[in-house]
Amino acid sequence: MKYSIIVLVSIFFISCSNDNSSNQAIIDYTVQNEKEIVAYIEKHNLVAQKSNSGLYYVINNIGEGERPNVNSNVTVAYKGYFTDGKIFDQSDSKGITFGLQQVIKGWTEGITYFKEGGSGILLIPSHLGYGSGGTNGIPGGSVLIFDVNLISVN
Repeated sequence: MKYSIIVLVSIFFISCSNDNSSNQAIIDYTVQNEKEIVAYIEKHNLVAQKSNSGLYYVINNIGEGERPNVNSNVTVAYKGYFTDGKIFDQSDSKGITFGLQQVIKGWTEGITYFKEGGSGILLIPSHLGYGSGGTNGIPGGSVLIFDVNLISVN
């Protein structure tokens, strides 16, 4: 009996402890991201469209092949960078193949604006990217920009 009370009390104190790694505040970067994206578009003289979700995209070439849907498997060549131009990821010219349900929301939506052979830019606010927590060298709240080339819908 004493043992089970000690276990219960220990579990209570452990669950009530202030562990910042699991209780981090979620910060809303929507307004900040919007300003950052609009400033980037103006600075680079881009003609961008904004979707209802807050994703901005530039279509340099719509393409002529098949248009993917959110459940498609695609091959895309890309370069990912921040608004300051610092590259955080890129593929080679052959691209990478993945399902659009396996990537960030900005890609799931954004790639569907192109047809095979199409290219352009996705300007992704953090709520469609990695959110306020970030991941693997991408700080929380980051706007992500991707130059994309939709090679194929598989």
